[in-house]
Amino acid sequence: MHGRPAFFWIGIIGVKRWMWNDLWVAMALMLVLEGIVPFMSPGTLRRMLAAMAQMDDRSLRVAGLISMLAGVGLLYLVH
Repeated sequence: MHGRPAFFWIGIIGVKRWMWNDLWVAMALMLVLEGIVPFMSPGTLRRMLAAMAQMDDRSLRVAGLISMLAGVGLLYLVH
């Protein structure tokens, strides 16, 4: 195995499995959180989507950037 001990490769495989598991957990939680608004208030979701459809691309990009930065900050604080 390219000159490395077997336990090295087993450790790498274990880390990759752990990372994939965390990614799937994060995706599942994202779907749960994203489903709350349409489940609790479908009318509010329709109004929000109509308002977003009227926004220009720059505003949507800024909102997306703020959301990503908030997520990274929260992840940093939690982890």
